[in-house]
Amino acid sequence: MTTTLARLRPTGRQDQLRRQLVELVLAEGFAHLTVDDYAARLRCSKRTLYTLATSKEQLATLSVREFFRAATSQVEAALARLRTPATRLTGYLDAIAAALQPASVEFLTDVTDFGPTRELYQVNTDRAAARVAELINDGVRAKAFRTVSAAFVGDLVASTMRRILSGEVSRATGLTDAQCYAELSTLVMTALRRKR
Repeated sequence: MTTTLARLRPTGRQDQLRRQLVELVLAEGFAHLTVDDYAARLRCSKRTLYTLATSKEQLATLSVREFFRAATSQVEAALARLRTPATRLTGYLDAIAAALQPASVEFLTDVTDFGPTRELYQVNTDRAAARVAELINDGVRAKAFRTVSAAFVGDLVASTMRRILSGEVSRATGLTDAQCYAELSTLVMTALRRKR
């Protein structure tokens, strides 16, 4: 049993390769990369890569999964430092924008064009929408926000997040993804503000 668990635990080299893999696909996307390209760019053998995944599609999926895992941790760590309902909600959206900052247009396009990675993005967007709804409900209970349907606002935020990732908002407005998230944050907070 111990040997099985030890084999399942990634080695230091595998952890390093995963980080490098994520950096590579964030910068360049992944649709154009072959396993040979990955091996050359990461300066390792294909055999070493196959300890992570058995195909270029699985390497792409692994890299996107790792990116979202790290981004979620980064966003939640930023949120943990905030206390008031308003700063928690704006901080959450700002942290998502910051986590997406390293993602190139090529990466975002490839994520939406490839079924398995698009599903990963959808799952993470749905989780973010639920988190937004939770933060809004917390603010309403604390009387920091006016009473609204948190599920509706969360769904609206998720729809906008999907459009931001697909590049639709950027193409329509000329804003960067980070600027889109800043505008979304302002819009949501304006809608939630209690009238004096």
